[in-house]
Amino acid sequence: MLVHKSYKFRIYPNQKQEILIAKTIGCSRFVFNYFLEKWKGAYTETGKGLTYKACSSQLPSLKKSLEWLKEMDSTALQSSLQNLNDSYARFFQKQNKSPRFKSKKNPVQSYTTKYTNGNIAVVVNHIKLPKLGLVRFAKSREVEGRILRATIRCNPSGNYLVSILVEKEVRELPKIGSSVGVDVGLKNFAILSTGEVIGNPKWFRTWEKKLSDAQRILSRRQQVALKRKC
Repeated sequence: MLVHKSYKFRIYPNQKQEILIAKTIGCSRFVFNYFLEKWKGAYTETGKGLTYKACSSQLPSLKKSLEWLKEMDSTALQSSLQNLNDSYARFFQKQNKSPRFKSKKNPVQSYTTKYTNGNIAVVVNHIKLPKLGLVRFAKSREVEGRILRATIRCNPSGNYLVSILVEKEVRELPKIGSSVGVDVGLKNFAILSTGEVIGNPKWFRTWEKKLSDAQRILSRRQQVALKRKC
């Protein structure tokens, strides 16, 4: 069975890469707002909005008229159009409000790029991203699966993060037959009619004790801090 899984890591771009990330975020925001305005205008005039295909066909001519768009990752600009299309799809399904113009004052800025011909890859302790090249990142675990896309974010604190979406094959858990009964209890988590006993991990008690110990340590430190101020 194929499932989607997301990995999130902190990245450490150099100064040149930071500038390019900021430019890509700005251009992606511009493309989203530009076509959102055209979408609203078309809906006002004709009662019908634009499609993703219609917007995508206009993007090349827009890049010709605005040279600075050519410097950017083309898949990131296409992703902005896809995000706009998805926002309207959810709006018409009454899942969210009408799409709004993106603001550069938003505390979290981001853009999404898609995997194409190996443009996104993990290379030891670096991640390869379109236009940015190799970016150092905090590799806390292995990325397993086929990479679909990556989202680069800049937080208000100035930290940069990357979220990698992958598709991977997982093995389905064996189904319990209809002839097997399950008795849920307190001492044991469950006892199957086959006689198999599944123990109770008692996570609540374990974390309750850890929380109590942590609160006791914090209380002592607060008392020491107050004495020092006096």
